[in-house]
Order: sequence, then C-alpha cells, then structure tokens
Amino acid sequence: MTITRRDFIKSSAITAGGTMLGHLPVSVGTAAGKVIKITEVSSNFEREPLIRPFGFKGGYMREIWQSMALIKSESGIHKIGTCSQSILWSDAQVFATHSESGGNALMYAMTEYGLGLLKGRSFTDPVALLDEIWPEVWEYGKKICAKEDLRQTFALNSLVAVDNAIWLLYAAENNITVFDDLIPAAFKPALSHHHKSIASIPLMAYSIPVADIKAASDQGYFFMKIKIGQPGTQAEMLEKDMARITEIHKSIGDARTSHTKNGKLPYYFDANGRYESKDTLMRLIDHAKKIGAFDQIAIIEEPFDEKMEIDIRDIPVRIAADESAHTEKDALKRIQMGYRAIALKAIAKTLSMTMKIAQTAHENNVPCFCADLTVNPILVEWNKNIAARLSPFPGIGIGLLETNGHQNYRNWEVMRGYNPCKDSQWAQTRNGVFELDDDYYSKSGGIFMPSPHYEEMFANKK
Repeated sequence: MTITRRDFIKSSAITAGGTMLGHLPVSVGTAAGKVIKITEVSSNFEREPLIRPFGFKGGYMREIWQSMALIKSESGIHKIGTCSQSILWSDAQVFATHSESGGNALMYAMTEYGLGLLKGRSFTDPVALLDEIWPEVWEYGKKICAKEDLRQTFALNSLVAVDNAIWLLYAAENNITVFDDLIPAAFKPALSHHHKSIASIPLMAYSIPVADIKAASDQGYFFMKIKIGQPGTQAEMLEKDMARITEIHKSIGDARTSHTKNGKLPYYFDANGRYESKDTLMRLIDHAKKIGAFDQIAIIEEPFDEKMEIDIRDIPVRIAADESAHTEKDALKRIQMGYRAIALKAIAKTLSMTMKIAQTAHENNVPCFCADLTVNPILVEWNKNIAARLSPFPGIGIGLLETNGHQNYRNWEVMRGYNPCKDSQWAQTRNGVFELDDDYYSKSGGIFMPSPHYEEMFANKK
C-alpha cells in the first residue's frame, strides 16, 4: 500500500490535533487572508423531537439538539453556524451514563467553551484556528464528562457550529462567495470534481419495517444505509442481523437500478462498532453468501470498536471507517489496517478536519463518501458541498450523500423552512439522487446565505 506522505509515520511532530503531516503543516494552502479579529461570540440551541426512537449502537435517541454559534469580527460582520448534536454517535458511553438531556448539555457546554476561547483572538486561517482550539475543548470535555477516554469526535461534534461560523466569517471578510474558492489549495486534489448528480442515501434503522425499505426502493432510492449490530449479546446480535439481511434481500434483492454495473442495488451496512471479533463478522458475510446477497454488499461501515486495531485486509468486503477516523492521522492508521473507504462527516467532525481527512484518503487512493448525523436541512447542504466534489465512488460512478433527517425529525418540514434555498430543485431528492446544476454550484447550496430563523435566535446579540 502506498503512503504518499512518507514522513507521516516517522514524524514526531504529529500532535493530538493532527496539526502536522510529516513536515507539511496541514493548514498550508489556505488562501492568504486578512487578519480577522473576533470581538463577540454567542450561542443558543433548540431541541428537535424525533418521530420515533432512533436506534443504533444498541441505544435509542429521542431528540436532537440544534446548537448555534455566532461569531462577530472587529469589522462588524457576524456569522452564524449550526450543529446537530449526536451524543450517542460521538461517544456511546457518555450517552449511556447520562440522561439524554444531560449528555446534550455536556456537549453544548463544550460548544460554549470553544466559543470562549475565540473571543479576542485573531486569525487568518480557519483550519489552523480549529487546530488551536479543538484539543483544548477535548481536554475540557474530559473534565466535565469525568471521562479521560472521551472520544475525540465528541469534541469535534461540539465545534461544528463554531467551525462553520469561522469559515463563513472568513469568507465574508475575504469576499469569497462560492465554496470552490473556500477550499485551501492543499486540499483541492481531494475536492476537485463537480458531480452532476449524487446519490441520496436514506437510513434504515433497526425499527424501520422492511416494507418501508421496499417502498424506498420503489421510489427510486438505490443506495440505502441499513443499521446492523442490533442490541443484545454477540450471539443475539448476529442472529438478528442475519435475519434482518435475509428479510431485506428477499424484499429488494431483485430490484434494478441504472447506477450500478450489474444493475443490482448495492447494500450499505453500518454496524457502529458493535462487532467484537473478525470471526463474528465473517459469519455474517458467510450468511450473505449463503442467501445470495454477498455480491451486492458495497460497504460495511465501522464493524469494530476503534480500540480493536486489527488487520482486516483479508475481509472480502470493502470496510469503511467512520467514528474511528477522528482525524487525518486516525484515517491513515485505518487505511494501513486495510480499511478501503472513509465515511466523511463535515457535519460531525467539522469542515476543517474533514478536508484534511479527505486529502489523506485521496493521496492513498481510498474512496470517500459523505455520511449523515441526522442533521438539519442547512447542514445537509454543507455535507453536500463535500459529496459533490469527491471522486466518484467505485462501482457507482457518482458521489454519495447520506441524508436521513426527513425520516426522523418530527418537524422536518418546518426545519426545511429555515433553509433560504429550500425550494431549489437541487435541494430535493428525485429518483434517489440530487441533481446538481450550475445554479447549485454558483450558490454553493445556499450555505453563504443567512437564515432568517437563526438570525432571529440572536436578535439581541448582533
């Protein structure tokens, strides 16, 4: 396997924040910008209920907090970023040991702490600024969560709104109006495509009936994310997962699509680290072979806990890293272990960190796609800006974007109204894809436009 950043492994300069790749500072390449001084910061949040308990990682969420971060510069410009908090995804132990509201409050406190670190600080480079603050926020999180092994993604998730606000402020101060001009030169190789369409991937959680999966297929969805790793012991989990896959394959195994070479629907299974051994996963794969579903498995995402640092190159399925690829350093480590895809989450690990991960994967010929965090409609567009520019996914030929908010938020249609471009055709899924035209790329999905709803949330703070 070729590792193009040869000094990466040897370098002793790799920090907790991953601020160096060998001798190459990861922030090199950001367009030279003016010095921006942050003079005011503020935050707020809303609690959005879900339609039904949302199950994965053996747990269930019932609401998702939408946090907001406002940052104002010395010149008087202010920008607002948003975040959809996911405690269960970012650290399942924090979710399990606190009430749902308690876990959300801890992450929100970290958002507030991160904003506090910014007040009075000057910057020219958003990536470098995130690298400066996120390790401090992580250390703060360890203290308030009373958890020394707090997962890094918990800190990164808490800073999504902050990082987005920083990028928007940077863009405004430097007269940048399109996403392409926002991408630092160092990361452009990984984000150079302009797809005309990308797959819209719905999520089929434990509680979604197979009839609903069949209905989604009939509506044109051809690439669906299916949660496995169900609650129970390892034996109970495996039995449930095998039964689930059998049911699904019986229902949609014969469906056809024009987006794959063999015309069959690809299967995307997400285990969220629930499998405790390679043997157990191989038993699931052998079952897929037995029922004739093996050739349709495109991805198995994050089958093992990140602490299981095992070589998986002998597993005959493309295994993708998600939670375990906290930073570009972690992504490279997973690639060396045999992971053959990376799930990017600009809406969970920050845009700044995601671009670094994407570039590391690109340099090692590992394909990427964009996974969701059940985020709000505006954050879907942030994620879409990444998915639209990634290299085509092998066997599919287009980019991939998971978005499942419409399946899970009780007030999704209300939330869609917060997006200034909600009626644009490229904001709608049609026949399982998002069609991206010149209007989409000129507007960058509308992320640079202020949202009246979120502006109102800070009416007395601007």
